[in-house]
Amino acid sequence: MQQTALEEPDHIVELRRQLRRFVEQKAPRDKRRAWDRAHDWPRHLFRDLADMGLCALTVPEEYGGQGQDIVAAVAVIEELSRAGTFLAGPYIHCAFYGGMNIAENGSPAQKAEFLPQLAKGELLFAYGLSEPNVGGDLSSVETRARIDGDAIVVNGAKRWCTGADWADYIYCLVNSDPQAPKRRALSFLLIPARAPGVTVTPMDHVNLRYTASCDVHFDDVRLPLTAVVGGREKWCQGWGMLAGRALDVEKLEVAAVTFGIAQAAVEDAWAYAQERVQFGKPICAHQAIRHKLVTARTRLEACRLMLYHAARLARDGRPCAIETSMAKLFIADTGVEIGLACQQIMGAYALSDAYDMDRHVRDLLGMPIVGGSSDMQKNNLAALWKLPA
Repeated sequence: MQQTALEEPDHIVELRRQLRRFVEQKAPRDKRRAWDRAHDWPRHLFRDLADMGLCALTVPEEYGGQGQDIVAAVAVIEELSRAGTFLAGPYIHCAFYGGMNIAENGSPAQKAEFLPQLAKGELLFAYGLSEPNVGGDLSSVETRARIDGDAIVVNGAKRWCTGADWADYIYCLVNSDPQAPKRRALSFLLIPARAPGVTVTPMDHVNLRYTASCDVHFDDVRLPLTAVVGGREKWCQGWGMLAGRALDVEKLEVAAVTFGIAQAAVEDAWAYAQERVQFGKPICAHQAIRHKLVTARTRLEACRLMLYHAARLARDGRPCAIETSMAKLFIADTGVEIGLACQQIMGAYALSDAYDMDRHVRDLLGMPIVGGSSDMQKNNLAALWKLPA
């Protein structure tokens, strides 16, 4: 299916070409199906991606990166997600959970220590945000951290901590002053995933099966004061990091994954509709199918334009909280509509293992939930547009 092209710089056009060839040659469909069944991802292929310099796209040049090129990094997520999340997921854990967050919020010492490794793809981070009792209301986290002499002691639990069973660090949101107002009581900590007192329990889930998500418990985990993201002076100043540019870009990560999967769904349905013959002609010749295909492709193009408009704003350092929330909301909800329409086009075959539509739809159904739900995005937008509450 011919794509409607945005005007992109030559380096992004070449990047897309290389990634499509990479996936075609090194990750054939049978392997992708096997990784999906196993809740796993190929470490050796991620190493090859890192050697291509892709993890350096969110790291400043002075730390061994290529300079922050958010548009190019979003294009990487999109292209990888067209084949599934088996490499897009780990890429996000390195380049965004790690590289983007440390570049934006790390102390000079943390940047010097972590960013060169992240640029090379040598470290992977997991997010420790949600908890058993806390989802969208992240300022109400119950995991507690206190300073004890020259150490920090952490107790509590995180849920949906995807990748904690193989990540090097958990980028963890904690309450560091239970007596203060919620938004003045938050800190971010870098917690080694295998530190004494950290217990990781994988959880099964139906979508984004490049890995399991995890429950993580912290039992008197002791950390040095240097574990505070941004340095000791950023103790209890985590709200600004949570609501800042890194979170805006996180919404783009989820939107790019959704767009890549939806794109694959349309491509599969488009090809199938021209090959499948019923009542003496390809099903794409029947009006009901033609209309579904045209509507899906039109919605896909709207998703593309919204995603890359927000990505360019983020790349240029311009205010983009509204645009990234709109992109996440629209693309996640529209992706579900696209996936279900493509499933209907393919009929029973969309439910079989003869095609990948089962995985496309399974992944798309969860995207209005992950990374800040659609309802939370609507709340965010209402507040940003100053609607009275």
